[in-house]
Amino acid sequence: MISEGLKTVRANDAAGFCCCRFLLCASGECVKVFSTSTEECIHDLQGHTDLVTGVLLRPSNHLQVYSCSIDGTVRLWDFTDGILIKVRVDSGCLSSVFLFQLVAVHLPQSGDQLVESRELSAVLSNVSSNPADIAFGRGGEYIASAKGLQLKVFFFKKQKSYEFSLKEDNKKGGLNTFTCVACHPKDDCIATGHGDGKIRLWRNFNHKKEYTYSTLHWHHNAVSSLCFTPEGTNLLSGGVESVLVQWRYNQESQRDFLPRLGAAITHIAVSPDGALFCTSHSDNKITIIQSCVKVSAVIQGLVKGESVQTDLIVDPRSKALVLNGKPGHLQFYSLQRDKLLYNLDIVQQEYIHELGLEQFEVVKAAFDASGTWLATVEERKQKSAELEVNLKLWAFDEQTQSFVLNTTISAPHEARITAMCFRQATDSQTTMLVSTSKDGHFKAWHLGDISKKQVMCPSWSCDFVGTYHGLVPECCCFSADSSLLAVSFQEVVTVWSPTSWELLTTLSQPPGAIRDLCFGRLSCSKYLLGTTAKNLLCCWNLLTCSLEWSTSMDISLLLADPLSENMAAFCCQAGLFVFKPSEPRPLFSHKAVCSGTVTRAVFAPREKMLDSCEENSQWLNRSQLHFLTQYMDLMTFTTKAEDDRLMASSKQLVIDDSVAMTPFYLLLGKHRHQQQENQDPMSSLSAERTPLPQSSVAIKELLQTPAHVLPSTSFLCSMFVQSLLISVTDLRSNHSERHYPQMEKTWNSGNQQHLFQENPDDHQMICRLHLPQLRSICT
Repeated sequence: MISEGLKTVRANDAAGFCCCRFLLCASGECVKVFSTSTEECIHDLQGHTDLVTGVLLRPSNHLQVYSCSIDGTVRLWDFTDGILIKVRVDSGCLSSVFLFQLVAVHLPQSGDQLVESRELSAVLSNVSSNPADIAFGRGGEYIASAKGLQLKVFFFKKQKSYEFSLKEDNKKGGLNTFTCVACHPKDDCIATGHGDGKIRLWRNFNHKKEYTYSTLHWHHNAVSSLCFTPEGTNLLSGGVESVLVQWRYNQESQRDFLPRLGAAITHIAVSPDGALFCTSHSDNKITIIQSCVKVSAVIQGLVKGESVQTDLIVDPRSKALVLNGKPGHLQFYSLQRDKLLYNLDIVQQEYIHELGLEQFEVVKAAFDASGTWLATVEERKQKSAELEVNLKLWAFDEQTQSFVLNTTISAPHEARITAMCFRQATDSQTTMLVSTSKDGHFKAWHLGDISKKQVMCPSWSCDFVGTYHGLVPECCCFSADSSLLAVSFQEVVTVWSPTSWELLTTLSQPPGAIRDLCFGRLSCSKYLLGTTAKNLLCCWNLLTCSLEWSTSMDISLLLADPLSENMAAFCCQAGLFVFKPSEPRPLFSHKAVCSGTVTRAVFAPREKMLDSCEENSQWLNRSQLHFLTQYMDLMTFTTKAEDDRLMASSKQLVIDDSVAMTPFYLLLGKHRHQQQENQDPMSSLSAERTPLPQSSVAIKELLQTPAHVLPSTSFLCSMFVQSLLISVTDLRSNHSERHYPQMEKTWNSGNQQHLFQENPDDHQMICRLHLPQLRSICT
């Protein structure tokens, strides 16, 4: 394993279900546990090494949950404490089996934490890989599976299956394709959703020819999810309409609606007591609903859209990751908290959900160095009209702690804007924005001077327009000290002075249009790097105005770490190279960081610098590299030290399935087990005859005395503490002295540090048992 581990930081996937006070959902390679009241993530159940594909409560213990993954393991967790209880490894590899047939896996009872499951039996073949197409029937007597135009029902006792087929198109031209399945918890009834928006309720399906079904219809498009309430009194359905529909069972004409949920519904779940409904949405959001009446909580992950057209940028103020969010918005996402902060409405127009309708989209965004100004570009291209482009400048408002629109520039260029960047403001220089366009020009935009215009809120205006031999500029960037501006015109790099707008020099290279430009940082600030369409990475020395070196590499992304000399280059095959422009040897390389290609990337500064001693991890000390894949997964690199701390903080427990897992067992079970191993047979017999401890007299008086005649709290606290102390003479005469030999020394010397040195496990046990009780009495 390499020292840098890849970690997916997307917030939540489409699956989630309620368990009274907790909500559990699969999120990449882990399972997240959320509070249904506070919306905060309580635990990350981490241990899987690949995508988690399913989460299910354990029927015999609702404080435990199973999770399965493409890594071929089924893991049992105590999700309230975030403890891994057991790992079951399938010898037949679950990841490949489930794609073709539905199998039953026998889970053997064992006290070991790692258990191998060897008994597999096929149930149904040719099943769908979508979990929404499979559901268990009443009491687990049968299982229903739908795929294409066919519904299969398998009865476990009879070991017999029935198949039912529909025609591809009905008389009205609707699509009969099955999209989801749900089974009634009390009756023999199967609900199926279809591509034409209809819902069918199947009955008498234990007879091949006598089966019947009734049809419900409200959705105008495919039904994506169905779910019965625990008692079976209602059926919930959802789809692209962003509306949760509640059907009364056996009274289907009575329906309730909860509209405007924000995005298409992809999954529905209900808490075991039926008090809470949960819907997950196509934009990576989970909505918690109180019995289809009102929304009580919203858990929003990284907003997932069709594509990300802006670069990944970091807000210098909040350190949030900023990129495309909801249509027409920018989302501010906290990487530290793994939580969406807010969406900023850029377009400020109502988005119409209509196929084929062209609407404004945010395509560019950039911050200045201080985070005071935000520049955005929005564009719309209609079939019979010219391209509409708006350049907007936003000022940060200290009072609202958000960005407020300052200036809107309609048609800033005559063609599409290809790039833009800010110049860092200094004492002698004002803030400047430079934009390049397909119209062959680059423009410098200046913020107006308050002292000259005598206005409280200055606006932006064009200060300079530059060209170079009629060529098209593609990209631009400022040097670290803002003294130089580099603009690429196809195959030529031009270097300008932003103060005088004098063309200082031009840099050329072997043929190939420039795709990326990036200045070096700190000690490497004299270098300018660029990538070309001819698969070259070039490095120019600005002191000599000559090509320092070049190498043949198919680079898709080039970016610099703002806090170090390091630069990162992503290859088109998802390879990564981290290097310094002044050194020929790369600091780190990785052949394939993900499947597919990397579309966007950014260095995010760390809140606290890491002290990594490993040579190939030092490039991650000041900043963390985040990148976005073509499948809209946001990923990052972590050091081995970070992974070790994460694994050390995660709790793991080996527990026998036959033992009831109570908090008291979790606390003392392992300690007692070690004591029993150390005891001889005679002491075990005497221990069995040891009487149970008697109730404390002080506790009896405390509980039996009426509240209005109780003495002061300080007196009760002192009395209660005295009742917890163990007599030295009792210890010497009692058999318990054999179990706690250090306790006598502790109380005699009055030094608890002495107990830490001789028996840390016992001290930990005493603190956990006694101190919480002392705090509750004394406060």
